[in-house]
Amino acid sequence: MGGAILGGLVAGSASDDIRITNRTPAKAALYTELANVTSLALEEAPDANLRAVAGARIVIIGVKPAMVPDLLAEISGHLEHDAVVVSVAAGVTIETMEALVPGSVIRSMPNTPSAVGRGVTGIAAGTRSSDEEFALVRTLFEYVGAVVEVPESQIDALSTISGSGPAYVFYFMEQLIETAVKLGFSEVDAATMVEGTFIGAAELLRQSDVGPAELRRRVTSPKGTTERAVAVLADGDLTGLFDRATAAALARNKELAAGS
Repeated sequence: MGGAILGGLVAGSASDDIRITNRTPAKAALYTELANVTSLALEEAPDANLRAVAGARIVIIGVKPAMVPDLLAEISGHLEHDAVVVSVAAGVTIETMEALVPGSVIRSMPNTPSAVGRGVTGIAAGTRSSDEEFALVRTLFEYVGAVVEVPESQIDALSTISGSGPAYVFYFMEQLIETAVKLGFSEVDAATMVEGTFIGAAELLRQSDVGPAELRRRVTSPKGTTERAVAVLADGDLTGLFDRATAAALARNKELAAGS
């Protein structure tokens, strides 16, 4: 996720001074050619995290949830007085983070299309975040896509929709490509049909003044082939399937928050 955010920020020229850290030199080297990015490796420079936060107005925490408390404890005494700490870690609460750093904390949940400027990011303000700080973080994530402001009580639920959502879409595409191959199409042609259809449908929705239900209706001629196919999908209880899938993701969020 950190790489996706970084890609979007660089493409959008969000800052002329971006500092990132990774554990290994090999991983850090992947980003050394990016404009305005200083990429540091902890194995080469043990104080890399402290160097990265020095003078920083916004500090994005993109490590695994279990690693967040230790990282915050490490950098806490080196943050600028006006630094805003922004977490993208699932399950780690604002209360947990505010207990470890002295200033403003904001939770966020971006998704991987942020890498191409088409992300959706949910943001939730901490108890010490000012309106100006919240607006600053919103502006940052607007460089990589759309932003949804939610209370913290909804940030984990949001992660099961827009955060995990690209995986649902890609999985659906995988299955439809597989079906096309079973119908006799080559893998190349199957991918062209499915990928083009998804991209085209999404763009049609983006440019339309009506929602997906109406656009689906316009494709579905009465007593036609699409109507028959949609009826089979409806009989499969897709709504219930998505309810169960997002509930499973939300349960895992709670496990991560508990450190398991």
